[in-house]
Order: sequence, then C-alpha cells, then structure tokens
Amino acid sequence: MSTDAAGLAWDWEDPQGIEAVVDSFTADLGKCEKLELLVSTDLITREQLEQLGITGIEFAAFKTDHPQALGTDLVSVSSPELTTERGNIYRVDGSAFFAEMDISQPLPVVDDAVDWVYAEHLIEHVSMKIGIGWLKEVKRVLKPGGFVRITTPDLKIYAQSYVNGDGFFGKHRRRVDRALTGVAPKMPPRGAFMFNQLFYVYGHRWIYDLEELRHVLTAAGFDPEGITVRAYRDGARQDVADLDQVLRNDESIYIEATA
Repeated sequence: MSTDAAGLAWDWEDPQGIEAVVDSFTADLGKCEKLELLVSTDLITREQLEQLGITGIEFAAFKTDHPQALGTDLVSVSSPELTTERGNIYRVDGSAFFAEMDISQPLPVVDDAVDWVYAEHLIEHVSMKIGIGWLKEVKRVLKPGGFVRITTPDLKIYAQSYVNGDGFFGKHRRRVDRALTGVAPKMPPRGAFMFNQLFYVYGHRWIYDLEELRHVLTAAGFDPEGITVRAYRDGARQDVADLDQVLRNDESIYIEATA
C-alpha cells in the first residue's frame, strides 16, 4: 500500500486514517519560498483591498490562481522566515494574496468589501450550522449586487448512480485513481463503498443537493430569486467560473447567489 512522505498509509476503509494523510499533505501545501506581510490589521477594510487590486475572496486556497483574489484558509502559510497570522494580508511567492481565516468565526473583513466570493468543495467539510454562519458572513462582506459561487459534491449524482447504476461510479473511480497514483491504492469498486465514501472520507460533514443548498443560502439571508444553478466554468463572471477545477466537474453542483 502506498504511503505519503510521513509514512502514513492510505486505507480506503479507514476514513480517520485518510484524514491524517490528507492533513499531512495540507501542511505541505501551506509551505512557500517567500512570504511578504502587506497589511497588518485586525479588520480588513475595503480601502486596503482596493489598494491591492483585490476584488474577491477565494476560500480554501493557499495560493489562488485569480490575480485579483484574496486566498484564504484555516491553515497558516509559512516560509523559512515567516508564518502567517490570522487577519493580516500577505503575498505568497511574489504573486498570490493570502489571509488566514476560520470560517467558523466572524470573518475579519468589513461589510460590503468585495464583488465576489468563491468556494470550491468547502461547505461539505463543516456542519450545516457552521455553513449557514459562514454564508451569513459571506453575504455581509459582499457588496450589494455581488455574488458567491459555491461548488460541492452533488448528493443527487451519487444517489442516482447508486440506484440506477448509470456508470458514474466507475468513471469517477478511474478519475480518482489517476489523480492519486502513487499516493493511494485503487478505490474499491463496490457501489455501497462509493456512496459511503462521499459522507465519511476526506473529512466531509454534510452533503448537499440543490434543495439543501437553497435552504442554507436562504437561511443565511440570500434572496431565493437570486440563486442560480450554473455549469462547470459557466457563471456570472467568467474569470471567477474559471477557478473551477476539472478534477471535480463530474461530481459537482455549481451554484451562485446574489447578495
């Protein structure tokens, strides 16, 4: 069985063990060669963001690919000389902006600060209560007319494949096997495993379909009329939709909500 650099074994039937392996990878992702402190503050202002040319926030991103995004993550980023502290704004490796944030807490950003927010495969990693609280904060920091784009595994896709045997499980399993070559053994081909791993592997806490996403968004204060189902790399702003990762497009639901 394959192991990571820390010697931790990946066992598909041990979700807690997989979390330990993934945590070790995450720690490595949080390392960079150069880290510059740009803004030292307890509360990020709209003016500070505008001075840096930042128009939006991408959550769960150590190093965002969007040139005008503030990447954020719960885990700190560190260089040989410096480690991030919560709330401050940094430049990572001379390009990407980053601020350490905890989505279970109030965001250290003023009201009406950004045009857009993006979060790919994040909301399923927290409880519904925390997810709604985070979305309330997202709505607060969005400018009027701004929007949030959320992608997350679609429960409906998995449920239909389990019941109907439509071939999705096999295709998705092969995709994951390719992505994890040298890291993990092949995924078990059993239908029940493919369904269960959605809930219990990778630290997932709550799985959504369209109805459930509409529920948490409206509970957070978003207008139901402003909630739109999108497709992979299709959305209100192409530069934001282009953040969608191809690896996840077969299992994901894409949704946008206007503040």
